[in-house]
Amino acid sequence: MNFLEGATVGIDLGTTYSTMAQLNSNGVPESLRNAENRPITPSVVLLGEDGHIVVGPTYDRIAQEEPERVIEAIKRQMGNKNYFVVYQDKKLTPEFISALIIKKLKQDSEKRVGTIANAVVTVPYYFNDVRRKATQDAGRIAGLNIIDIINEPTAATLAYAWIKGELGREDKMSKEKNILVYDLGGGTFDVTAVRYDPTHFRVLATDGDVMLGGLDWSRRIVDHVAEQFKQKFGSDPREDNVKLREITQDCEDAKRLLSKSLQVPITVYHEGKTLTVSLTRKDFERMTADLMQRTRDTTELVLQQANLNHGELDEVVLVGGSTYMPLVEVMLKESTGRAPTRDLPADEAVAHGAAIHAAILEARLTGGEGRMAQSVIKRLMSVQTYEVNSHSLGVKISDPNDKTRKINHIMIPRNTTIPYSYKQQFVTTSHNQQRIHIWVLEGEVPDPNACSVIGDFVISDLPAELPAGSPVELTYSYDANGRITVAAREVRSNRSAHIEIKRDSGLDNQGITAFEKLAKEYTVE
Repeated sequence: MNFLEGATVGIDLGTTYSTMAQLNSNGVPESLRNAENRPITPSVVLLGEDGHIVVGPTYDRIAQEEPERVIEAIKRQMGNKNYFVVYQDKKLTPEFISALIIKKLKQDSEKRVGTIANAVVTVPYYFNDVRRKATQDAGRIAGLNIIDIINEPTAATLAYAWIKGELGREDKMSKEKNILVYDLGGGTFDVTAVRYDPTHFRVLATDGDVMLGGLDWSRRIVDHVAEQFKQKFGSDPREDNVKLREITQDCEDAKRLLSKSLQVPITVYHEGKTLTVSLTRKDFERMTADLMQRTRDTTELVLQQANLNHGELDEVVLVGGSTYMPLVEVMLKESTGRAPTRDLPADEAVAHGAAIHAAILEARLTGGEGRMAQSVIKRLMSVQTYEVNSHSLGVKISDPNDKTRKINHIMIPRNTTIPYSYKQQFVTTSHNQQRIHIWVLEGEVPDPNACSVIGDFVISDLPAELPAGSPVELTYSYDANGRITVAAREVRSNRSAHIEIKRDSGLDNQGITAFEKLAKEYTVE
C-alpha cells in the first residue's frame, strides 16, 4: 500500500449526501465543511454549460435547468457498465460522475486542511467486487490515493466505539460488547452485527440491499399523489419530467415533515389544475409497510446468522438520514428487544468511521509519526479489525447429480471472517482430459449465470490418458485486504495454475488516466 505526503481523510460517498472527515490532533473525528459551510454535500451533479459543473446545487438552481442535465443517486449505478451520460460529446460513466462529487469535497476541504492526498472511501456492505472497484476508481479520478475501502456499517460502528472512548482503552472497557448497526440511507440499506473489545473489532454478520433506501419511501408518496391527481383530472403529472422533479422534491419534504407531524398537505399544480392531498403518517406507514418489512426481515436474519438471541445486544445504533422515520425505532425495538440509540450524527457517522480507519492505517504505515498526539496514536495502533466477506465465493463445477448441468459450488460462504483459506478436492469429468478451466464466481445462488464471474484460469497440458475422476485440489483464499487467490493442482501430474483477483474489472489504468485528465478540464463549483 502506497502512502503519499498530504492529509489523510475518510469519505462517505452517499446516494443522497456525501461527507469528507478527518481525525483531528486530539483524536476527534470531524466533518470537513464545504464551501457552503455545511458538513454534508448533496450528491447531485448539475452538468452546466461550457464545462462548468455544479455539485450539490440548491433546489432553486436545479429548477432552472433541464432535467437531463441533473444527475442524482448515481451511487445506484456504480459498476453498471451500461449506464452513461452524454455531455459535450463525451460519455460520462458512474465512476466519473462520482469523481466529480469527490473532487468538490476535496477542493473545499483543502481550503481548510491543506493538500489532501490519501483517503479511505466507504461502500455499502453488499456492494460486490465490481461496484467496489468502481468506487476506488472514482477516488483515483478525483486525484486521491485510495488506501482502502471500508464497509459503511463497519465504519459507523468504529465511530460509535471510538467516540464512546472504548477502542484502545482497556481501562474503560472490561467486557465485550455486541452492537447492531442499522444503516438506512437515501439509496442503500445495510444492517450489521459487530462484537468488540478495546483492541479487537469483529464483524459477526451482515446483509443489505443496494437498491433500498429513503428514495423508495419518497417515490411511494409521489405515486400516491400523482394517482390522486390522475383520477380527478385524467392527466398524469409524472409524464412531465419538470413537473415530476417538482413533485418529487415536495414529497421528499413531506416525508421529512411526517417524522415530526402526524399529517402534512401536498399540493400538485399541473396543466392549470390544482390538487391538495392530505397525507397522514399512518397512511404513509401503510403504503410503505412492505419496504419497512424488508428491513425487518434483514435485521432478524443478521441476528440469526450472528447467533445473537433476543435481548443479547448491548446497543442498536441508527445510521443514515432515513432512520428518522418514527416507525424505524418501533420496529427495531420489537425485533431486537432494545430501544435504538442516536448517539451518532446520522448523516456524518459513516464518514467519521472512515476517518478513524484512515487514521489507523496512517499510524501503522508511518510508524506512529504524525500530527496526532502520542496517546491518540497509541490507541489507533492497538486496534485490530476483522471483517467478513459480504458475498459468497465459489467455482463453477459439474452438478454431481447431472453432469450436463453446471452449478456454483460455494467455497467461502458470505459472512465468513477474513482472512480465510479453504481447500477442497474435486475430480476430472472425462477420460483423457487435456485441460481444466476454473471459473471463479461471486454470488449466493446455485445458478452460475446468476453470479458474477470475477476471474478464470486454465490448467493445461495434462498427462495423456488421464482417467476420468482424477483428483484436482482447489485452494481458495481471501486475505484481509480483499485480495482473492484461487489455485488448482492436478494431483497425479502435479500440474497447477492460479489466479489472484485484484479488482481489475471496470476501468483500466489507461481509462482512469483519461478520466483524470478530463476531470481537470471541468470547473467544479
